[in-house]
Amino acid sequence: MLLVNVREEKRRLRARYKKLRAQCPADVKQRLDKALTANLLGLAEYRDCETLFIFVSSPIECETRGIILDALENGKKVAVPRCADRSGRMDFYYIRSLDELSHGTFSLLEPDPEKCERVADLSNGLCVVPGLCFDLEGYRVGFGKGYYDRFLDEFGGVTVGICYAKYTLKQLPRGAHDRRTDIIVTEKFINRNC
Repeated sequence: MLLVNVREEKRRLRARYKKLRAQCPADVKQRLDKALTANLLGLAEYRDCETLFIFVSSPIECETRGIILDALENGKKVAVPRCADRSGRMDFYYIRSLDELSHGTFSLLEPDPEKCERVADLSNGLCVVPGLCFDLEGYRVGFGKGYYDRFLDEFGGVTVGICYAKYTLKQLPRGAHDRRTDIIVTEKFINRNC
């Protein structure tokens, strides 16, 4: 049996997929994001959820602002993460508009805790999970800080990983603390892992 150094392999994959994502032409990314968003908005789990836990995308991630705006327009509670500290813990806060966001940890857009209510109930809802690449079993390679794996240990709802199809692999290396998502949504397909 071939032993794989999971940490080193993930570091290599992280560097590769960050580079590939940064090189994606803006018009191609826009087309991919539009199709991916349509697929996510078409999920019964999205339509039926009362609370949507979702990150605000960075330039190399799948665009999430359209999903956030749709959820707000349809009366859903929208919860966005804020890094509590650099040790890997994050809290989610309800937002009523994108205007309640400002640049926070790692220069990401985060909710202002002075204006937004912290989410106390993590027992249900739909959580959209970021990743640089995913595998068909729902495991992912993220940005390497472990924030989402820690959060998913406590979250009791349905999880959806979003990723472009060309960054979806058959299987990724995984460690004991990695958490998988229930569903993968790409611009080309939806894969259910539950």
